[in-house]
Amino acid sequence: MPDRAGLILDFGGVLTTPVPDCARSFARREGLPDDAFLNAFAVNPVGKALYAALERGAITQTEWNEQMAERLGLDDGTNLLGRVLADLHPESRMLRAVQAARRAGVKVGVLSNSLGNHPCDPYAGYALEANYDAVLISEQYRMRKPDPEIYTIMLDLMELPAEACVFVDDTARNLPPAEKLGMATVLATTPAETIPQVEALLGLRLDGKV
Repeated sequence: MPDRAGLILDFGGVLTTPVPDCARSFARREGLPDDAFLNAFAVNPVGKALYAALERGAITQTEWNEQMAERLGLDDGTNLLGRVLADLHPESRMLRAVQAARRAGVKVGVLSNSLGNHPCDPYAGYALEANYDAVLISEQYRMRKPDPEIYTIMLDLMELPAEACVFVDDTARNLPPAEKLGMATVLATTPAETIPQVEALLGLRLDGKV
């Protein structure tokens, strides 16, 4: 039996390849400095507020596309998010490890800050409802990580206490609210570093690679 009964995972940067990498590729394609997009949405106060509004479902993806394109100095905001995420791909080694945990009897859930789903659906092709026991996309609740209440809602969906769960996220600020509730946490980096940490907390071998 696993040491803990639940595994909760972020989506982008955990179940996918790193988001900053594809953001830099997008900037190069658009003729912008490598970190132009990252700075616009994660450093600039107005850009950060726009991104938070998107994650909470307060604005649509189309509205975000138009406003962010303007902030980047781009003439065309059509499907901007889709263009940014063009090089985002499934992280196959992590996905295999996660499904190995589920086969071993661990409940597995996804807790993701939303990016909207139209015109670009970042979750397409991942079959989240089929492959995971609980899925929470932030816009459904008009809140986002690290809002503390969203973690409590996720635990309710998992039907598990915090102490029984491991939470994995690639953004450090999203971990403390989970820790405060009693969850074990892992800051995701590369699969080679992340998977062994998850294995240790679950007491399971999930990855055939050494």
